[in-house]
Amino acid sequence: MTRTHLIRTVLLTFTLTLTLVGCFTSAPPPNPDLLTVTDPPGGLVAAHPLSIAALRDRTYPGSDFVFEQTLEPGINYNRYVVSYLSDGLKIYALLTIPMSERPPTGYPVVIFNHGYIPPDEYRTTERYLAYTDAFARAGYIVVKSDYRGHGSSEGDPESAYTSSGYVTDVLNALASARRYPDADPNRVGMWGHSMGGYITLRALVAGQGVKAGVIWAGVVDSYTDMLTTWFRRDWGDRMIGSYGSPQTNPDFWNGISANSYLADLSGPVQIHTGTGDATVPYGMSVRLDQQIRAAGGTSELFLWEGDDHNIATHRDDALLLSVAFMHVHVRG
Repeated sequence: MTRTHLIRTVLLTFTLTLTLVGCFTSAPPPNPDLLTVTDPPGGLVAAHPLSIAALRDRTYPGSDFVFEQTLEPGINYNRYVVSYLSDGLKIYALLTIPMSERPPTGYPVVIFNHGYIPPDEYRTTERYLAYTDAFARAGYIVVKSDYRGHGSSEGDPESAYTSSGYVTDVLNALASARRYPDADPNRVGMWGHSMGGYITLRALVAGQGVKAGVIWAGVVDSYTDMLTTWFRRDWGDRMIGSYGSPQTNPDFWNGISANSYLADLSGPVQIHTGTGDATVPYGMSVRLDQQIRAAGGTSELFLWEGDDHNIATHRDDALLLSVAFMHVHVRG
């Protein structure tokens, strides 16, 4: 039996364990020393727009989709460029709709959060094609938001780690998808890569009812950990200058970290990371898996041995696992 055949067989029964496939290794057991999470703070930090409390206090009305362009269809789904409203901005997105007969309650939905791409280089219909195709072919409506300031979307691009703008755009995309007549508003999952994984984790603790999340190579450490584990943190020095360090102002740093609220995850999480990732340390994914389980949540971790930030070598296998996870926890 080939490895691919083995994976497909296991997916049919949804009983895959890390020991069945030799290309990835088991995650280490939780280390209690790594899992201490400060209780979510209140007070002044709740007013900061980057805080999880502020994210929860907002409303995300979204809007009806406006169909801007009809694209060449996929093998069993139609593709469109649509727009919707977020903070009064016109945000563009890729939308796929299955050609199959509409289920009685509507199609399940995957909100797809792309990673960092220079905003002036971003195009709605470029990159992540194989990824969106995997979910679209499996019978999901897929919504891939461009985010503000990207491609043709209005607004200015922002730093995802110092502003809540991109998360707001995604949560308004979620609300817009739920308004779409052919979508099942109660069967919505979320997928995110890299920066999109950071966005996905925040959306899962924002109280918006996302049923499950899949994160690939996500920037998913707490802010305090990111200051010491991630080299791409020029924003950290600026924030320390404004708000103090985690040692002098722990309430602020815990309050803006989704990791402080993992007991409130709206659904289970599947995590993929390559141990050869030179962009985002794979230790972030390991720690998140440990923290979710310590908080009483459900997490699956796949460590793809030697693979890179895009999990390029094992992409198809990881996509099969991602779709299967959505089938179990979203489609039902």
